[in-house]
Amino acid sequence: MLQAREYWSGAELAERLEVTGRTLRRDVDRLRSLGYPVHSTSGTAGGYKLGAGASLPPLLLDDDEAVAVAVGLQMAAGGSVAEIEGASSRALGKLEQVLPKRLRRRLGALRSSIVRLADAGPTVKMADVSALSSACAERRELRFSYRDFKGAPTTRVVEPHRLVYTAARWYLVAWDRDREDWRTFRIDRIDDPVATGAHFLPRPSPDDDVGAYVARGRAAAAYRHRAIVALHAPLADMRERIPSMYGQLEAIDERTCLLQASAFSLETLLAWIAGIGVDFDVREPPELVAHMERVANLLLRATTRAQGEGAVARPR
Repeated sequence: MLQAREYWSGAELAERLEVTGRTLRRDVDRLRSLGYPVHSTSGTAGGYKLGAGASLPPLLLDDDEAVAVAVGLQMAAGGSVAEIEGASSRALGKLEQVLPKRLRRRLGALRSSIVRLADAGPTVKMADVSALSSACAERRELRFSYRDFKGAPTTRVVEPHRLVYTAARWYLVAWDRDREDWRTFRIDRIDDPVATGAHFLPRPSPDDDVGAYVARGRAAAAYRHRAIVALHAPLADMRERIPSMYGQLEAIDERTCLLQASAFSLETLLAWIAGIGVDFDVREPPELVAHMERVANLLLRATTRAQGEGAVARPR
């Protein structure tokens, strides 16, 4: 009951539990002896609340919560944070010891049925993740050495904003002081992060969805071809049809919007843009326009043959 809401008066608890005030006080003392930090106030309006303690007391979990914690610990034991494996395995062992038999059976069925595909990505240090997250929360400037994809080191001074985690990678989104722009850093390539002691005022986020911002940056870096296209449709309509991780949208006016998208090939890029199903104008690159012309002539010839209308259009 103390976990269910922030504060209970003594009279309410005694009435709900159908006990006397003396029994209630004895039960509260018992909870305190088990490690639960139960705070009380005296007087006619006195009551009880569950606070945060210096040590971890026993947790009260329902069946689904207990299984969720156990599965989460099992997944974390094989995750991308190097030092967390041992701690997760120990915590899982302790939890399994106190689970009732019915929950041990549920957990055993899950563990025997789920196959985890090993992540090929690099691991990161728990200390680095903790230091970077603290710097984000406390708005402390960071200095670190960063290795690019070729292994060349540079020294960066940044204002950390958020950490983003994928199945195989950890990223830091930060404002790069020297480059005066937002940058995304792979945490496994960060060496010796140190807080300089300087605080900074928070800047407007580079995107309302920081995870999508990182996903777009990863895609743009991996893909060879990038296009900027004006879509003849309102921004609100396109946002419902185009997930933010697949393309960046911004309004031009009430009836048109700008799309920035990337792909491994011009063929894939054109097929995806055309598949949106609205009129569009390609602003760049010119290679995409040339590819569109080739495809348009190909489709025109195929259409003419299918309709049996005589002469076949020739490509320019």
